[in-house]
Amino acid sequence: MEGIVVKGIGGFYYVKAEGCIYQCKARGIFKKDGIKVAVGDLVEIQLNEGSDALITEIRERKNSFIRPPIVNVDCLVIVFAAAHPEPNFSVIDKFLVMAEKSSTDIIICANKVDLAEEARIDELKNIYDPIYPLIFLSGKTGEGISRLKELLKGKKCALAGPSGVGKSTILNALEPEISAETGEISEKTKRGKHTTRHVEIFDTAFGAMIFDTPGFTSFEVLEANEEELAHFYPEMQEYLGKCRYDNCRHIKEPECSVREAVSEGRISRSRYHSYVEQIKEIREKNKKW
Repeated sequence: MEGIVVKGIGGFYYVKAEGCIYQCKARGIFKKDGIKVAVGDLVEIQLNEGSDALITEIRERKNSFIRPPIVNVDCLVIVFAAAHPEPNFSVIDKFLVMAEKSSTDIIICANKVDLAEEARIDELKNIYDPIYPLIFLSGKTGEGISRLKELLKGKKCALAGPSGVGKSTILNALEPEISAETGEISEKTKRGKHTTRHVEIFDTAFGAMIFDTPGFTSFEVLEANEEELAHFYPEMQEYLGKCRYDNCRHIKEPECSVREAVSEGRISRSRYHSYVEQIKEIREKNKKW
């Protein structure tokens, strides 16, 4: 019987198959082979009379993440606050690189739009609206939630973003029955408390499946290497291969088509700044090895 792993706790995996949830254990061979069952896995299960069902096979994965341990994500919803806390563009762009590298669809959600100034909203539009679907919403008032539901329908989705930006509030607004525990913002640090304690995937009334995760707030950014990083910036694609040097990294090289596009306003300076920062981080990381 084929199903999807919707939760894993204490060595047990809960598999939804044919409208029912089965408590399962995994075959010992998986551990021997260094394979760990993850939420989102499509699996074959064997029902055993009088005992837990057994996961006998794991289907090939579309993608996988280590922190949090989820797989087969169709869409990453990159969430940040338009205000309180102020958006950190460098961090947002790291999440976008992660999503691009994992070959997921991307939706950007600027939450707390009710607290943001018009100048900030215009700035966000100028940077991201030409590249990705960008939604301004408020998890508390419900503004923008209907459009987000339309974009998520029929997909397995995960919300990713820094702590304290309102991911749990948005999750509750999308599907109140999930009843994700929301945390208050610390007055001292202006950051949120981690409130989700395990990974689980929920069905929704509007036709999406949503991962509720304790992670996607920080990570080793750059699983990418410097040779491929520019390919994870969609707005750079049309300029790649047009530089003077074939191995151009678009940092200081002369006759660089990417830098020329930045200077002429065809590529956002904010996005280019993030790219340069990430190249530097990758190089520093490689020095340590």
